[in-house]
Amino acid sequence: MTALSALVRRDVRIALRVGGGALIGVLFFLTVVVLMPFAVGPDLALLSRLGPAILWLGALLASLLTLDRLFMADHEDGSLDLITMSRTPLELACAAKALAHWLAAGLPLIVATPALGLLLNLDMVATGAVALTLLAGTPALTFTGMIGAALAVTLHRGGLLMAVLVLPLSIPVLIFGVAASQAVIVGPMSFGAPFSILCALSLVSLVIGPFAAAASLRHGLD
Repeated sequence: MTALSALVRRDVRIALRVGGGALIGVLFFLTVVVLMPFAVGPDLALLSRLGPAILWLGALLASLLTLDRLFMADHEDGSLDLITMSRTPLELACAAKALAHWLAAGLPLIVATPALGLLLNLDMVATGAVALTLLAGTPALTFTGMIGAALAVTLHRGGLLMAVLVLPLSIPVLIFGVAASQAVIVGPMSFGAPFSILCALSLVSLVIGPFAAAASLRHGLD
């Protein structure tokens, strides 16, 4: 546990440095949300209906933008080989790195959601619902994206491959995240059903993601 906590602290510090990637995701999320009202127009009712989808789409794209740094930097400086050969199970190390990535790149998106919801004419209840669904769903984006990052880490210019692999796995999270948020705003579907499925997707990805990523790393580094 000491080694895993040290790995989490190390990755969070690296991500929060200038050029570490976490700030890039937040700025991209901010840019998407700020530009959407200009593209949609001054229709406030339309903005409030599209608000959850815009926030979720921005969070999804911002998450994909920073996933390539999950293993790539460690692979380039040789740290990934040391992590693979250490006595700590590689599955737990992958889970720790995914947790650090979510803390540095996913959690700031959730914190920024209430302020950005004002730009989309969302009231406090709707903004809180979107933030809650992002809190439940962004771990699924990170842990499923970790599989694509592990597959692409040993490939030259594997960023496009990672996006192709991760996007289909992220679509169910996007669907149920937006559905749960829209249930609070327009109904008639209840909030509980899609939110429960969203939580289940995060739990499943939490179990499967580290094992799939560890198997991909072992195969790619051999």
